[in-house]
Amino acid sequence: MMQALAQAPVPAPHADPLSIKGFLETSFVDWPGKVVSVLFLPRCNFRCPFCHNHSLVVNPAGYDDIPRPYIMARLTELKEWVDGVCISGGEPTIHPRLPSLMAEVKELGLTVKLDTNGSRPDILQALLAQGLVDCVAMDIKAPLDEVSYARAAGTAVDLAAIQESIALLEKGEVEYYFRTTVVPALHKGEDLLHIARHLSGSSSLTLQNFNAEDPLDPRFKGAASYHAEWLQGMQERITPIIQQ
Repeated sequence: MMQALAQAPVPAPHADPLSIKGFLETSFVDWPGKVVSVLFLPRCNFRCPFCHNHSLVVNPAGYDDIPRPYIMARLTELKEWVDGVCISGGEPTIHPRLPSLMAEVKELGLTVKLDTNGSRPDILQALLAQGLVDCVAMDIKAPLDEVSYARAAGTAVDLAAIQESIALLEKGEVEYYFRTTVVPALHKGEDLLHIARHLSGSSSLTLQNFNAEDPLDPRFKGAASYHAEWLQGMQERITPIIQQ
């Protein structure tokens, strides 16, 4: 199974009011070891065939905007209960007004985690330089060769940009971790070992099973995922490589 490649346009800055399409008040899984609120931003510059948030990516108009003043008021009330805010998507870094959102959250005294595909290292570097982000989770889609990455991302990808984002995070200026969603049609064991060898010396690489219930590409719907035991075995194999 392979998704036909298509260029996914990034919205023009003047057309981006930074709509917030989802607000999860408390999550125990989006920032390891912390309780956080999660904000979901629309649209993405990738078209990963296994994406389970695809309606947010390709049909954001189908979701109501959640007023930012309401979100900030609720976050103020939740400050005693949550450790921070995770900003996810979609791909947050395609939104020119992302820094202002992060700054507003930081002004509340909350920490900020960013979920990103790593395609915008210039934005990532600016956010780090401004002290607007405290943790970054970056998805590594596939082994870092053009064919494998394009298949997993559903579009042509600038691998130099991905490499630059990896290098920025590996400086260790903030907490970070890498993660790969594992899809049998796209990833074999050797692919995961290849990724791990590329990330050797990084903080961590977490493998996560893909959700076949409602992926972007209908050809992936209902596809078998790897058994949990196999995935755990691969995690145990890659962890020593990452820690070298």
